Amino acid sequence: MFSVVIPGQPCLTDCVAVDQQPNGQATKFAFTIPFNTPITDIVVFLLPGTVFPQNTGAAIYAQLSTANPSEFRFIGALANEKPSGIFTVQPAVPQRSEAEDEDDMLDEGASAQGILTLGISIEPAQNIAPQLAALENNGSSSTALVSLSATQSRQKQISTKVLAQRIIGSAFNFLASFAQPDKGQEVVPLKSFRDWWTKFERRIEVDPTFLEREDPNST
Repeated sequence: MFSVVIPGQPCLTDCVAVDQQPNGQATKFAFTIPFNTPITDIVVFLLPGTVFPQNTGAAIYAQLSTANPSEFRFIGALANEKPSGIFTVQPAVPQRSEAEDEDDMLDEGASAQGILTLGISIEPAQNIAPQLAALENNGSSSTALVSLSATQSRQKQISTKVLAQRIIGSAFNFLASFAQPDKGQEVVPLKSFRDWWTKFERRIEVDPTFLEREDPNST
């Protein structure tokens, strides 16, 4: 379901499922990543075709073997609305003195060696939202933080009937301007429908939720 990119390294897809539900589906996954140079940021993304169940997301946790204490720390989340992002694993190294830099050079980077364990847990959005809020309040937000609480609060249960009505309404409004009289009937060229469908698909790609709004803009 997931892939990870460490800057300067190949794309990783070898995550391991660490639990299994009665239905055979796993909800917790882990990446074990050895490193010999400091890691501050990682990229995590959903593989093509991966879709979370409604009102759920993926909470992402990091554990560094070099940390003290060594424990999992929440670093962000993914959702269907945000399938990828950059996450901060640990803060950048603070300003150091020349003597400290020389000591590190003598150690030949040994102090940077360790193992990063990345835990990914599929959880209800209502459980992830407070963790995101706490992360942002602590000033540790990353470029991939998904405002699941905001998304969840604005989401409405749009029925299939309402969505169908909005799609048909969009098509009708677009095609009406191309209608031509023919033997007492209004006829629309097939090319006009193809043009509407092309524009409609493009709009969905750019703004997937526009049909869920009260008054979606015309396509």
